[in-house]
Amino acid sequence: MLYIIGIGLSDEKDITVKGLEAVKKCKKVYLESYTSLLSVSVAKLEKFYGKKITQAGRDMIENGQERILDEAKKKDVALLIVGDIFSATTHHTYLSEASKKGVKVLVINNASVLTAVGVTGLQLYKFGKVTSIPFDNSNVEEPINVLKQNQKMGLHTLFLLDLEPLSGKFLSIGDALEYLMAKGLAKNQICVGCARLGSKDYFVKSGKASELVKEEFGKAPYCLIIPGKVHFMEEEALEMFK
Repeated sequence: MLYIIGIGLSDEKDITVKGLEAVKKCKKVYLESYTSLLSVSVAKLEKFYGKKITQAGRDMIENGQERILDEAKKKDVALLIVGDIFSATTHHTYLSEASKKGVKVLVINNASVLTAVGVTGLQLYKFGKVTSIPFDNSNVEEPINVLKQNQKMGLHTLFLLDLEPLSGKFLSIGDALEYLMAKGLAKNQICVGCARLGSKDYFVKSGKASELVKEEFGKAPYCLIIPGKVHFMEEEALEMFK
């Protein structure tokens, strides 16, 4: 059996009771460690879960999929995902490939950045297409194109910022805004920068792009929101974070 388990956004206690029960019965536990960042050490996870954890980077998750699924044919294996499972599309391939191999899968969901952004006061159902800004972005047009499409419909745009947790590399909100302004974003555009959503010390700041580009947001992970057409209640909420 393969258990694909979302472990939340903050610390070792964010895992659900159902998720923890599943982890404890597994013979092998992998932690996917490249699509997001958990604000706690692997050592703390191991102590709380009572299990040895193998960190799985991009190569192991994408190219070692067959190995993990073959293990799950013979024993209970857990694949831990920071946040919720399907926030990153790469994880869905495990469902389809497991089905082909006859491997049973149990999905256990958790909180995601896609819902945690609700703390800003921006209404979740008014978010449009989500996009990512990569480190190497000088010739990348997709993020700005998605923004324009969302703006035409009055929708909010959530930008997920590139990261390499194992090497401690994170695209900052300032870098993301520099990219967007270079692609035509107005300097007086109201934006919302977010850091460590789901954690006790989460930080949200709203303001003009030219102001936020200089703001210090502390430790990663980060995301950036450019609001679309806002309701007066959303305007009031954003005032809290100026």
